[in-house]
Amino acid sequence: MHLHDAWFVIIAVLWTGYFFLEGFDFGVGVLTKLLARDRAERRVLINTIGPVWDGNEVWLLSAGGATFAAFPDWYATLFSGFYLPLLLILVCLIVRGVAFEYRAKRPEERWQRNWEHAIFWTSLLPAVLWGVAFANIVRGVRIDADQEYVGGLGDLLGGYALLGGLVMLALFTFHGAVFAALKTVGPIRERARALATRVGLVTAALAAVFLVWTQVHSGGGRSLPALVVALAALLAALGANRAGREGWSFALSGVTIAATVAMFFLTLFPDVMPSSLNSAWSLTVDNASATPYTLRIMTWCAAVATPLVVLYQGWTYWIFRKRIGTQHIAEAAH
Repeated sequence: MHLHDAWFVIIAVLWTGYFFLEGFDFGVGVLTKLLARDRAERRVLINTIGPVWDGNEVWLLSAGGATFAAFPDWYATLFSGFYLPLLLILVCLIVRGVAFEYRAKRPEERWQRNWEHAIFWTSLLPAVLWGVAFANIVRGVRIDADQEYVGGLGDLLGGYALLGGLVMLALFTFHGAVFAALKTVGPIRERARALATRVGLVTAALAAVFLVWTQVHSGGGRSLPALVVALAALLAALGANRAGREGWSFALSGVTIAATVAMFFLTLFPDVMPSSLNSAWSLTVDNASATPYTLRIMTWCAAVATPLVVLYQGWTYWIFRKRIGTQHIAEAAH
């Protein structure tokens, strides 16, 4: 395997980690409107991700940085062609971080309610936009002979791309509902399990259509095992949730996300950004990669830094592993 092939796999792993971790993070943000019935329950949901949400975003920074360094032409075409959607995602992530930090700074009802609205919308929009972005990358976009994106914003909003956005939102919401059931006690835990069942059924229906559509479009069997694993894991996660096995359900919903991302990248390879105008103009792991020397330096850096990041993040999750409920929430300051 050449180094540029290895770095294609590494970038796929980084996106898998990001969507697995930030997936339930976004899902819990969406559930602050769908699941919580009062201010105390919203605080419980926010506190389940409070110690980990910022660490989860490290995976996005790593994936973006690795793409920039390992495949600079892919990075340039992607960020110029998808400028507005990616800018909106960036703004949402900034506002979302501010909302987590500022929500409890003042006791006024309007102040806290507005920041809670911000948490909801800045969790929902990135989930949809990531699905739209990856669906477009897999299906192919208007790239010319100079490897530049020549389409418009409307070209990114086709039926397949919008379905990908809905699938990503539903999958993240299901992932977040299972995580909420795993991390809470009392009535909110029971309602989270019930909501996870309903959302999971919708997710299964949408995902089946999207994954089969992807398989038909790709015209190859390389990604078929990932499709089968994704659908089987999602159905198994639903069964585990109904049986009250939240840990298994969460792990299996994570497998669903990992298999879905694997299907995306298996469908792409050896392209990194296919051209819908002419397949000869597509960006590939070969023509879009950095020099071998750059890739060697990156490999040594990744070998040192990645285990440290994984160990630190695993330790954080272990420290904050216990369930919480409304009885653990202190009275709001007046």
